[in-house]
Amino acid sequence: MALRIDDMDRKILNELQQDAALSLDEIAKRVGSSKTPVWNRIRKLREGGVIKNQTAVLDAEALGFEACFFVLIRTSEHEADWQAKFLKALHDRPEVQEAHRLAGDIDYILKVRVENARAYDVFYQALISEVRVYNVTALLSMEELKSSTLLPL
Repeated sequence: MALRIDDMDRKILNELQQDAALSLDEIAKRVGSSKTPVWNRIRKLREGGVIKNQTAVLDAEALGFEACFFVLIRTSEHEADWQAKFLKALHDRPEVQEAHRLAGDIDYILKVRVENARAYDVFYQALISEVRVYNVTALLSMEELKSSTLLPL
């Protein structure tokens, strides 16, 4: 059964999306409620799987990860064994921030964050040594114009 989300839940979720480190008192104040009902709603949202986890968003460039590549992958392999190996290769590599299976001419797109082009090549060589792909196209992001984890609640 799907979890029912009301306007107060949305207000709480919006506050948590902006800053998950806010105190219960601050969230309650911002959404016009008291601490205990806010805590109960957050607990319900966690238990219902709406809130998956709380993390800190780090500045990649400040940490030396200056290159962001979008990697387009085409494969002629679609068997379960290949897919399992591919999925394992993606999960084993922290450089892969996102991976999506697509409809259309491209099978997969990856968002890969690395220090520089040389580091991307190391990533690429390791990936293709583990799984066979038909074609790989890497696109270097010249500038990040927008990046958000916020959902439009």
